[in-house]
Amino acid sequence: MNAANLIAAATATLVLAAIAVVQVLAAAGRPVGRLVWGGRHEVLPRPLRIASALSVLLYVAIVLVLLARAGASGAPGTNTSVAAWVLVGYFALGIVLNGISRSRAERLTMAPACLVLTACCLVVATG
Repeated sequence: MNAANLIAAATATLVLAAIAVVQVLAAAGRPVGRLVWGGRHEVLPRPLRIASALSVLLYVAIVLVLLARAGASGAPGTNTSVAAWVLVGYFALGIVLNGISRSRAERLTMAPACLVLTACCLVVATG
């Protein structure tokens, strides 16, 4: 277990938890749609509300991969190297996509969040 990996995995967990709160609020029909899914809807339509709810499950899976890769989950022998590198690419793409969003709120919140997540995943992937 490397301390830098654990800190990066913990930081990613906190950022993903914060994003998950936003997604849960969006899924519940709260007016936070400007922060997610391109920011076109203040209150998300039903298909995007379902996608927001499902994205929380994805975040849980991402956290489990990062914690396992960092050695914090007690899953010895689990090969998460490839998955960690996929996450680096996924969040790097997120920087770009959120950075070009028409929603100013999404650009100002989710692009930096993806930058932090990319950096955290890179630390964990190389650790």
